[in-house]
Amino acid sequence: MPDPTPQSPRRPAVDVLVVGAGPTGLTLACDLARRGVRTHVIEAAAHLPAGSRGKSLQSRTLEVFDDLGVGDAVHAAGSLFPPMQTWHDGERQGEWQLIEPDPDAPVSRHPRPWLVPQWRTLEILRDRFLELGGTLECGARLSGLTQSDTQVTAEVTHSDGGRRRLAARYLVGADGGHSTVRESSGIAMKGDDGGLRSAVVADVRVRGLDREHWHIWPDPAGELLMCPLPGTADFQLNAKITGEEFAATPETVRELVAARTHLPPDAVTDVGWFSFYRPRTALAERFRQGRVLLAGDAAHLHPPGGGQGLNIGVQDAYNLGWKLALAVGSHTPDSLLDSYEAERRAAAAEVLELSTRLYRAGRRTEDAGEQARYRGRVCHLLSVHYRDSDLSTDTREDASPTGVRAGDRVPDLPCVTADGPHDSLFDLLRGPEFTLLAVNCPLPEAASRIRAHRVTGGPLADALGTGLFLIRPDHHIALATDAPGHLEPYLTRMGLRL
Repeated sequence: MPDPTPQSPRRPAVDVLVVGAGPTGLTLACDLARRGVRTHVIEAAAHLPAGSRGKSLQSRTLEVFDDLGVGDAVHAAGSLFPPMQTWHDGERQGEWQLIEPDPDAPVSRHPRPWLVPQWRTLEILRDRFLELGGTLECGARLSGLTQSDTQVTAEVTHSDGGRRRLAARYLVGADGGHSTVRESSGIAMKGDDGGLRSAVVADVRVRGLDREHWHIWPDPAGELLMCPLPGTADFQLNAKITGEEFAATPETVRELVAARTHLPPDAVTDVGWFSFYRPRTALAERFRQGRVLLAGDAAHLHPPGGGQGLNIGVQDAYNLGWKLALAVGSHTPDSLLDSYEAERRAAAAEVLELSTRLYRAGRRTEDAGEQARYRGRVCHLLSVHYRDSDLSTDTREDASPTGVRAGDRVPDLPCVTADGPHDSLFDLLRGPEFTLLAVNCPLPEAASRIRAHRVTGGPLADALGTGLFLIRPDHHIALATDAPGHLEPYLTRMGLRL
C-alpha cells in the first residue's frame, strides 16, 4: 500500500483513490488497475462489507465481470435463481418464476440473472484487484478532503486513531448512501422515501426448508421470503415491516419468522448478518466536483426492488474507468470526465423509477406470469444507451438494418473476420482498449494505430450494416460512420492520438 507517512501535496501517492470497497468501488478499482493506473482503495470497516445484500447479478453486470477477468469465478460461486415457492398455513401452494427471460432482449451470453451472495462477489473482485497490483486498506476511513487544480488530498483516519494525508490525482466516492465524499464535496442528494415500507434482511440458517426453492409467505403484515444462497448453508431472509422502527436482533428475526411462517422460532438455528433499513430513492445533484467523482449508492439510492442497486453501481464504474484512465494519462481533455455524469446520471434516474415501482409491487403471487415477464423485460440493463451523449457520433447516410446507433451497446453477436468465424463479438472486445470494426469495408490507414478487425460476415454484420464502428472499452458504439476521414478527428478528440 502507499507509504503511510504524510504525503507532500505536490506529489500524489496514487493516481486514483477509491473510497469504499463495495461492488462499485472494487469494480472501478479492477478496471483502473488493469490499465496500469495506480489505484488505492480505502474501506472504513475492518473487513470487506458482510452479508448477502445485493445477491442478484444482472446480464449486463455479468458481461462486465467477464471483461474484467472474474466471470468464471462469479459463475462458479453462484447459481440461477430457484423457482418461487408460495406457502399458506403450512401448505405449499405451487411454484412460479420471479423472472422470465425477455425474448426481445439484446443478445447476451448471460440471458438470466445470476445468484451470488454479495460478500462472495466482493471477495472475487478484491482478489482480482490485488492480483492486478492494486492496494486495499481496511479500517481506514475518509475524514476530510481538499482539492486543487492538480490533485486531491484526503485525510484518512485509521481504526487505531492514527491519521495521515494521502494525495491522489483523482478521488472517487463509492462509499454508499451516507457518503462522506459527497458530503465533504458539498453535493446535495435529493429524494424521499416515497412512502416505501421499511424492511429487514438477514442471513439465516433454517431447519425444515428445502434449498431448491425461493420460499415466500404472503402476509397482511408484509411478505416474508427466504432465498437459499449458493455455496453456503444460509438463506437470505427479507421481510417488509409495518411501522417505523424494528430492533433487528437474532431474537427479533426468529420472532418474525415464527409470526409470518409455519416455522417455529427454533427452526432458525443461526442468524448471521442482519440489517433493518428504510428504503428511499435519491439522486445526487451532480456526480462530479472537480477531481472528485461519485459512483454507486454515493450518487444514487435505490430501493431493492428488481435487484438494480448493485448492478447500476457496477455500470457506473465500467463507464468511469476508461475515462479516468485517459484523464490520468493526460491523453485527453479533462472535460471527458464530464461525460460520465451526463451519461450515468440519466441512466440512474431511469433505474430509480423502475426500482421504486418493483419494490412497491413486491413478489406477489397473483398475476405471477405477467410479473415475471415484466421483470425479465426491464431488469437486464442490456438496453441502456448513450445515444444523446456528446461522445456518440453517427454520420452514416444509411441507418443500421436493425436500428443500432452510436451510443448503443454493440450487439454481442457471432461474426466473421480475417481470423475466421467467432461465436461472440465480446471475445474480440475483451480488454481495456478501443476497437474499430470495419464491417464489409476496408480498414482505413488510421486503424493501424489501434486494435481493429475487418468484419466480413455473420449476424453482427447483418445487424450493423456496412461502415466503420469504433467501440468504446465499455462496449458502447462511440462512432458509426461511412467516411474514413471521420475516424482520425474522433480518435484525437478521445486522446488516442498524441
